[in-house]
Amino acid sequence: MGKIYIAGAHSRAQSVKAYLEYLYPETELISYLVDDMSDNEKVIEGVGVQLIKRGLHTECPVYIGTRGVNHHKITEELKEVGFTKIIPVTVELDIQLRNEYMQKFYKEQGKNFTVIDELYTENRKTTGNGTVYVACSIYDKPLMKEYKLADYETVLQVGSALTDERISENVLIDCSGDNISCKNKQFCELTGLYWLWKNATEDYIGLVHYRRHFLLPDNWKERMEENDIDVILPVPLYVAPSISENYMKRHMKSDWMYMMEYLKSYDLKEYNKAKRLFAGNIYSPCNMLIARRKVLDELCKWLFPILDAVVKHGGEKEDTYMNRYPGFISERLITYFFEERSNKYKVIYANKNFLT
Repeated sequence: MGKIYIAGAHSRAQSVKAYLEYLYPETELISYLVDDMSDNEKVIEGVGVQLIKRGLHTECPVYIGTRGVNHHKITEELKEVGFTKIIPVTVELDIQLRNEYMQKFYKEQGKNFTVIDELYTENRKTTGNGTVYVACSIYDKPLMKEYKLADYETVLQVGSALTDERISENVLIDCSGDNISCKNKQFCELTGLYWLWKNATEDYIGLVHYRRHFLLPDNWKERMEENDIDVILPVPLYVAPSISENYMKRHMKSDWMYMMEYLKSYDLKEYNKAKRLFAGNIYSPCNMLIARRKVLDELCKWLFPILDAVVKHGGEKEDTYMNRYPGFISERLITYFFEERSNKYKVIYANKNFLT
């Protein structure tokens, strides 16, 4: 690999650095490149951040580690100063790097990392049923391209208690039965998770988002059943400098600190395990999963009391994005829950898409 640059300096770019350096130890990151220093640190874990300008080592490859919507603009800026080896980290390349990283990382940790596509199946018809629910709301921005739901996917309108408007006629809504739909502004897709916990009856119950769907083989239920799988989670991602530090850097530190204090008062042993995990870098994002009904029940019985305590302490935030902190915290908690119960539950992974 040799010397490289990475365009971008935020979380995505730092993940790209981790993937490349781990997979290709000869990699040497010269610096992160940005087009504006006002929102960036000058040094990130010993690596400098500098402007895209003339005079750089333009013979070196440069990976674009930003949101895809910015790739074209950054590519043009890099070409303008002389770069020719420009490698945008597309969704496909991110999936490739992430999977290769996790395969190597888990192997060195003595753990199993299995993606559902790799599971053996005799293609026997499953005796169980399953649905993957797609959390949608009336506030979702339109997709640039129409996306056809898989046969096993069903739309669930979340936050439906907050409006009389419906996505479509006869759409499932999260304000029927036992629900917390009115908390959607803070809990986001978790109001859907709660509704599934209390109301769904399938053998396998999944939750995804209107922009994020699992990439599953058509016979995913058969593969789960034949291999005695309890849970499918998204392929984990790497975040720097650690799970906890990354959260506190991007969100309000006080909410994370209270969550940890709650765990400490609730169960000291659990707190110590969580602290160790959150000092690491790997977690499954997006509050996406497919689980056996019993497993979903056990997760939610553990998860929601913690989130309720955190929200009771943290209250509502004026900033609408920061107000979604229960959802951001739950991503980390769900990862912890299954990691620390890996002897109890058989967990595998699936890749996901991200629709624009």
